[in-house]
Amino acid sequence: MTELGAVFRPQLPPERLRALARLADETGLEELWLWEDCFREGGISTAAAALAWTERVRIGVGLLPVPLRNVAITAMEAATLHRMFPGRAVLGVGHGVQDWMGQVGARAESPLTLLREHLVALRALLGGERVSTRGRYVSLDDVALDWPPEGPVEVLTGATGPRTLRLAGEAADGTVLTASTPPDGVRRARRLIDEGRQKAGRTDRHRVVVYLLTATGPDAAARLRAELAEEGVADVPDLGVAGDAGAVAKAVQRLADAGAGTVVLQPTADEPDPEGFVRFVAEDVRPLVP
Repeated sequence: MTELGAVFRPQLPPERLRALARLADETGLEELWLWEDCFREGGISTAAAALAWTERVRIGVGLLPVPLRNVAITAMEAATLHRMFPGRAVLGVGHGVQDWMGQVGARAESPLTLLREHLVALRALLGGERVSTRGRYVSLDDVALDWPPEGPVEVLTGATGPRTLRLAGEAADGTVLTASTPPDGVRRARRLIDEGRQKAGRTDRHRVVVYLLTATGPDAAARLRAELAEEGVADVPDLGVAGDAGAVAKAVQRLADAGAGTVVLQPTADEPDPEGFVRFVAEDVRPLVP
């Protein structure tokens, strides 16, 4: 079954999150995703709050920028969420937007090396291992978590370019793809991820999450076109969807057929009714997606 989610975009003030999280929980939505976009809202703080306000919905964070975070802090915070809310936190890490990283003095000379070192150490710490390593960016001396998760947990990473997608297959448990990824892009991503998995000899599950820019309502097509133009991807075919639940469900299915296990519907930044959007995803689109 294709898992379905929605995004709480950080263009909304954080005080709006409680109502949307509870609505996602009540309507049966599988996942609500949050973003740690500079310089808006913190990923861990919003995830902890959303998890505490709800009972069953999974809360995803896509993504935590690794240049901003010591891997020990990432592991401590992730393990805390996983122990307090077993099976409900879904955390992804990534390069971060390089311009933003430059603004805060955290831009890495080799983002790929940093991400690799962070992923390897993070998965080891969350697996209960005691870690000593001295890499280019990640250094740990006899570090182990006192309170690691009680069972295996997913560590996802965001990826767009070929090298990062191969790294995702090698060193992560899942991959998050942006809303700029059409179905053909998902197919290409899966091939590159599988190359990395083969190189690392991995045969475990690897979940692919893809955002789908979605607009519904009377002005849906205009809002979708405007956002695609703003992002500079207006000419990319099969990107985003505007229309009713049937049209959206078909777009979700195209991404699922291309290899996505989870499709997260991303409203436009100017979505006039965020609560209505969550209800639309859960009550109208979900029944149409196998």
